[in-house]
Amino acid sequence: MTIVTLSNGVHFDSIPKKTILESALDSGVAIEYSCKNGRCGACRAIVKQGDTHILYREEFKLKESNEILTCCREASTDIELSISDLGRIGLIPITISPARVDSTRMLNETVMELILRLPPSCDFDYVAGQYVNLIFDGKRRSYSIANAHRLDHKLEFHIKKVANGFMSNYFFYRCNQNDLLRIEGPLGTFSIRDDNSRNIVFLATGTGIAPIKSMLENLDESYEKNVYVFWGARYEKDFYEINSISNRFNIFYCTSREKLEGKFFGYVQNAVLELNINLDETTVYACGSSEMILSAQSTLTSEGLKLENFYADAFVSSG
Repeated sequence: MTIVTLSNGVHFDSIPKKTILESALDSGVAIEYSCKNGRCGACRAIVKQGDTHILYREEFKLKESNEILTCCREASTDIELSISDLGRIGLIPITISPARVDSTRMLNETVMELILRLPPSCDFDYVAGQYVNLIFDGKRRSYSIANAHRLDHKLEFHIKKVANGFMSNYFFYRCNQNDLLRIEGPLGTFSIRDDNSRNIVFLATGTGIAPIKSMLENLDESYEKNVYVFWGARYEKDFYEINSISNRFNIFYCTSREKLEGKFFGYVQNAVLELNINLDETTVYACGSSEMILSAQSTLTSEGLKLENFYADAFVSSG
């Protein structure tokens, strides 16, 4: 059995034929991840010592020769990685729980708000920013939780209408109140970190605002850092009301296909640069398409953002 050691001294056994990420999760150690299939890059790490073996194709483009995706490789010798464990997230058990449809409503022409109701006896826990798999008729699809903890055990999701999408078609055309689903989670490591940055920048495109809404709702009134929220869409009609955070935080809206008064024209990362935020004192949390995340990371790090202060949750297709 080989040993994986993290930069803060935490270590765990690497299980043969399992990825480093799977071995970490099996050991109750949380390290960065999101898609689990080598496409989003959230789980990348530098191998400081030792050798690894590829189990699955790394689709995300890595920049350094000793950089790996922990969801695609196993340790072939004892290894030391540049990453640290994430503490509390690793202590929350992943469970499968029943949930019933409490309500649905349209947020705009193509996005639905779905509220699911957990049983009163269900002890489902999560960290704001995480996602779950919704299970219906044997199919699993991943959706970010869009609300902070509620006393009524309800969870909010923002469902995008997808042409010929199995789960999308169910929610938009066949879903009824009190329908029974199952929830698997919590999953992912997208969450606010405790660091020394003076500024927090949130970047979202489309329904990528959902986990960011959850994280912002979780910030109490005494939060001292400067908070900037940039939400991007193609057209104005693609936005929708998010009163729980828009009443507390200044949201900068960015449209890429039409110019509108009072809104930035272009991409969210360029709007950040237009505001002249000191990126050397900033942590960025980005959620949306993988294209946006890759572009935002490249643009902002080239302008002074530390790479280790860029966290992302990429939405990748179920296919």
